[in-house]
Amino acid sequence: MNAPSHHSEQATGILYLAIGNTSLYREVETYLPAGTRLITLESGGEAEILAKIADCHIVVAGTIKLSRAMIQAAPALQLVVHQGVGYHDTLDVAALDERGIPIAITPDGTPTTVSEHAIMLMLTACRHTAFADKELRDGRYHVNALRLKSRTLSGSVVGIIGMGRIGKATAARLRGWGVTCLYTDPVPLSPDDEILLNARRVDLDTLLSASDIVSLHVPLTDQTRAMIDAPRLARMKAGSILVNTSRGPVVDESALIDALRIGHLGAAGLDVFEREPFSEGNPLAELPNTVLTPHIAAATRDTFKHKMSGVFNNIARHLEGLPLNNRVL
Repeated sequence: MNAPSHHSEQATGILYLAIGNTSLYREVETYLPAGTRLITLESGGEAEILAKIADCHIVVAGTIKLSRAMIQAAPALQLVVHQGVGYHDTLDVAALDERGIPIAITPDGTPTTVSEHAIMLMLTACRHTAFADKELRDGRYHVNALRLKSRTLSGSVVGIIGMGRIGKATAARLRGWGVTCLYTDPVPLSPDDEILLNARRVDLDTLLSASDIVSLHVPLTDQTRAMIDAPRLARMKAGSILVNTSRGPVVDESALIDALRIGHLGAAGLDVFEREPFSEGNPLAELPNTVLTPHIAAATRDTFKHKMSGVFNNIARHLEGLPLNNRVL
């Protein structure tokens, strides 16, 4: 679909760099400022993007990476607004910087939604509910089989790697669950926030060896790529659980599969993967001790509305010559 709300060729072209259906595109169009038109994708192939981006002034970055080639093909590009916060691996920041094109992110709603999803994955992994659900649908009623495998979240030590917006939101939502919260981050929380969140800062190795559940909340950078590798997985407690709602390549997926297969890890709850989309035949899908979701931790209708409001409010500010909110470049 490519049905802009404003049909004038002189209107500011806004490319939505994600694949959606007609209903989603129509929802996005309701947020368009006056004098703008929405440019949408049908296949999301490189040739289509290169052709359509040539006519755009603003990119709303979503699930497709904005590459150097795309940026070079957009001579009129003025602004990139990311609909989320994880811009490090979804934008060619260096190419945008060379052109002097600003980047703004949109944290609106993300911490709440992603932290809820992280806790859902913790609970589902603890109780092996994905396995139990599949087995029940296939006619096998495991009323007692999971009693010695399932565990209770209450009383667990939860280690949070990355105490930014989403890490802090996760810690806040864990306060009522009766857990002990550890965290590691280059920047410590204030003493007041540590008390408020009942969280204690430790180094990464200590966190891995002491936690019953490890939850990842870091951006994908050169420093975090494959930070959870085979040696660090081996440091984790036997039977512990890994939850990842950040970025797939933060974890060495092959090493994770090995750790799950041999039973060193009790389970994993994963919303992100080393290669996306998730490919048919990925061994993670065959393991009974995994809970898998297709990168939807931030994907609720409530959060989408918050995000679109934030995205297009920033675009309106840009068009009016006002400073951007949440500018990162």
